Amino acid sequence: MNEYTVAPNKDATGWLVKVEDVAPTEHYIDRDSAVEKAEEIAKEHSPSKIYILDKYHEVEEERSF
Repeated sequence: MNEYTVAPNKDATGWLVKVEDVAPTEHYIDRDSAVEKAEEIAKEHSPSKIYILDKYHEVEEERSF
């Protein structure tokens, strides 16, 4: 199963989408854009899970595809 993480960057000025907890794939200005892209990628590579983290990098939400 593929795992993707949506998390704020270090200074919380943007959002990152990471694949399998390695280097970020892209940087997004807002959370919604990052989640939307992560969902798109996860659906293409099903079965997949997305972990959406809050500003403290705690899991706020988990989605499966």
